[in-house]
Amino acid sequence: MNLHEYQGKEILKKYGVAVQEGIAVSTLHDAVEAAESLKQTTGTQCWVVKAQIHAGGRGKGGGVKVATSMEKLKEKVGDILGMTLITPQTGPAGKKVNKVLIAQDVYGGDAEQRKEFYMSILLDREKKQNVIIYSTEGGMEIEEVAAKTPEKIQKEWVDPKGMLQSFQARKIAFNLGLSGEAFRNMVKFVSNMYTAYVSSDASMLEINPVLKTHDDRIIAVDAKVNLDDNAMFRHHTYPDLRDFSEEDPTEVEASKYNLNFIKLDGNVGCMVNGAGLAMATMDMIKLAGGSPANFLDVGGTANAQTVEAGFRIILSDQNVKAILVNIFGGIVRCDRVAQGIVDAYKNIGEIKVPIIVRLQGTNAEIAKDLIDKSGLKVYSAILLKEAAELVSKVVNEK
Repeated sequence: MNLHEYQGKEILKKYGVAVQEGIAVSTLHDAVEAAESLKQTTGTQCWVVKAQIHAGGRGKGGGVKVATSMEKLKEKVGDILGMTLITPQTGPAGKKVNKVLIAQDVYGGDAEQRKEFYMSILLDREKKQNVIIYSTEGGMEIEEVAAKTPEKIQKEWVDPKGMLQSFQARKIAFNLGLSGEAFRNMVKFVSNMYTAYVSSDASMLEINPVLKTHDDRIIAVDAKVNLDDNAMFRHHTYPDLRDFSEEDPTEVEASKYNLNFIKLDGNVGCMVNGAGLAMATMDMIKLAGGSPANFLDVGGTANAQTVEAGFRIILSDQNVKAILVNIFGGIVRCDRVAQGIVDAYKNIGEIKVPIIVRLQGTNAEIAKDLIDKSGLKVYSAILLKEAAELVSKVVNEK
């Protein structure tokens, strides 16, 4: 689950990470009150207005602006709030800005005494260890740094069975070229950041930039946090952090029926049980010359209702030209899936795209009999390769 910047900073603060203070608002009136509050608590005379969307590159798209007065603040908030922000990560459609973060200006003092760094923590699956990635080139896109100056990206691996060791935090601070008070503050910052990553069950934590201020404080100016959905049972407040407006509507709808759904850019809708079989099905569609429009795993508890819901979600995509149903009846019964297909036809009405069905395993014969007697126009297949080739054929005929 992705978080907004202000939500990520709240988690960081909980574990002692120093952050740029700010208040998230959704109206101009609240923005003015937030600015006044920050002026009183932090002494700031200047504010930063930041669009809150689940995408990077906000500054390049005009989603981050500095306001040097209250009048300027109102102007900047009016410009950003409600705009459709387009960044390299949003795609051409962009995302509507429903909230802005009114943040304190932390870039005061002698500019030559300031320095920006990059820092992130995630799992290195190859090494089976957590890795801290850091660089002296903060404020830039890490992909650009990796492409142009890869030697400026450094890594520190941490055994997930233990915690970050103090010598590792000192090594990072030293490699960033720090000394004195800034060195000590960075050691504390890195240690607390790692604790926040582990304790919050994050799958990724990125701060860009990490700022060394003119007076040697170390502050998280930004925060991008992804939480591991599998750890929700340990954090009962996490579901409240989910912003449905930032997610694809079809994926939100699918979650209501416990369907694992991810929208893609192809033209062949897929309904499969089991993530492995779903991936194999998508691969076969590609090899046959088609292009999958989605990943949809109905799971092992699929019934007629969930299958019908899956059909509705797939058909909501105007790019879908055919649907491939590939079910191996181990836990899930094939006749339940077949009944769902029949019910979908009856309840949705005429389905104009061709449907290719491959049902193997538990009650497969009963399932085939259900579909045959329904009078539905579907194509059946025995082998997965045959089903994929049949999909490609009917799509190309349209």
